[in-house]
Amino acid sequence: MNMNWIIRNARVVNEGRTVEADVLLRAGRIERVATEGIGDAHGATEVDANGLLLLPGAIDDQVHFREPGLTHKDDIAHASAAAVAGGITSFMEMPNTSPAAVTQERLQQKYDRAAQVSVANWSFHMGVSNGNMDEVLRTDPRSVCGLKAFLGSSTGDLLVDDERTLERLFREAHMILSVHAEHEGTIRANLEAAKARYGEDIPVTEHPNIRSAEGCYRSSSWAVAKAKECGTRLHVLHISTARELALFEPGPLEGKRITAEACVHHLWFTDADYATKGTLIKWNPAVKTQADRDAIRAAVNEGRIDVVATDHAPHTLEEKALPYTRCPSGGPLVQHALPAMLELVRQGVYTVEQVVEKMCHAPARLFQVQERGFVREGCHADLVLVDPDAPWTVAKDNILYKCGWSPFEGQRFYARVKRTWVNGRLAYADGRVDTSVRGMRLLFDR
Repeated sequence: MNMNWIIRNARVVNEGRTVEADVLLRAGRIERVATEGIGDAHGATEVDANGLLLLPGAIDDQVHFREPGLTHKDDIAHASAAAVAGGITSFMEMPNTSPAAVTQERLQQKYDRAAQVSVANWSFHMGVSNGNMDEVLRTDPRSVCGLKAFLGSSTGDLLVDDERTLERLFREAHMILSVHAEHEGTIRANLEAAKARYGEDIPVTEHPNIRSAEGCYRSSSWAVAKAKECGTRLHVLHISTARELALFEPGPLEGKRITAEACVHHLWFTDADYATKGTLIKWNPAVKTQADRDAIRAAVNEGRIDVVATDHAPHTLEEKALPYTRCPSGGPLVQHALPAMLELVRQGVYTVEQVVEKMCHAPARLFQVQERGFVREGCHADLVLVDPDAPWTVAKDNILYKCGWSPFEGQRFYARVKRTWVNGRLAYADGRVDTSVRGMRLLFDR
C-alpha cells in the first residue's frame, strides 16, 4: 500500500497559523513541510491541494463504539470508517460496553479487536466500578488513554456511587480521570416529578428539566472540589451548562490539573430543537438552552473548555422511537463533527485555527499522545484534506453509520472532507473508505 505522498500547494492549518506549503509523507510519517515548495518527490504520489485546507487528523477523546455486546447499534469497524470519513483519525473509546471494560483482560480484548478491524488509530479507557479499584490501578498509563468514571448513570451500569471507592479513586488515580458528572439523586427526583405530572407519556422536552442544570452543577462542582483536595488529574466530559463554566480556569491548557470538554451537539443544538428533532437529540447530559449553548461556545474561545469531542453514542432508530422513559440517550456524530465545527467557522463563531486547536492539538497535549495531532516533521502522517467551499447535504445515502441515521440529516454543510490519511495511508478519498487500512494503538508520553 502506498505510503509516500506529496501534497502540493495546501493551506496548512497548524499551531495557530495557516500557511501555503508542500507536505511530503514517507513511510507513514511527515517527512517535510516546506513553505518554499518541494521539487522532485522521488516517486511519491502527488496531490494538488490548491485552495484546500490541510489539517492534522482530529483526535476524539470520547466515543462509544458499542463493541462488544451492543453491536446491533455500532461496532469498531463501522464507526472507525465513519470517523475517518469525517476527518477523525484517532479515537478514545469508553468502557460501558457489554461486558464493561472493568478488568485488564476485558480491556485488552478491546485492543485486540481494534487491531483487527479499526481504520482509525485507537485507545480505550479503563472503566471504574464500585468494586474494581485494584484492577484500575494496574492500568498502564503509557499505553491506555485514561480512566473513566460515571458519577451519573447513563447507558450501561457503571454508576460509581460508593463513597469509599470515590475517595480512593480521587486520591490514588495515577493517570487522567475522565468523569461523566450528573448528580444521580437530582435526576431521580426530577424524573419522579415528571412521572407524577405526565404519567408514562413524558415529552422529550422535559429531558433538560429531568437531567437538569442543577444536577450537572452539583456533580461537576463536587468532582472539581474533590480533585483539588486530592490533587487528581481530572477531565470533566461534555459540559452542558453555563453555570458549570465558572469551575474551570480560562487560558492555555498547559499546566492545568483540571480540564473540561465540550461536545459538538452542545455547541450546535438548543432545547428549541426538540420540537423538530425529538429523541434524536436526547443525550446525557441534555441539550439545554440557547444561553447555555452560547456560553459554552464562548468558553471554547476563552479556554475554559479545553477540547471539543463528539460523545458518539449510536442507537438504532427503533430504539430512539421508544417512549421517553425507555428511549436511550445518545446519537452518532463522528462523521459530521468536523464539518459542523467548520460550519461554525463559516458562521463566524470560530476560526479554523481554533477548531484545529480544540479538536487536534489540545487532545494530543491533554492526553500526552505521542507524535500525533500536529502537522510537524517527524509526526505520524494523520492528515485531513478539506474543501472549505463544496456544499453538500447530510442524507441517508451518504451516512456511513451502522445505525443508518444522523441528527444532522437535512443539514447543509459547506466544508467537505476530501481525503484522510492515517499513518500515511490513504484511508478515505472522495466518498469511499478503504477498509483495508489499519490504524495503530495510541501511545502516551507519561
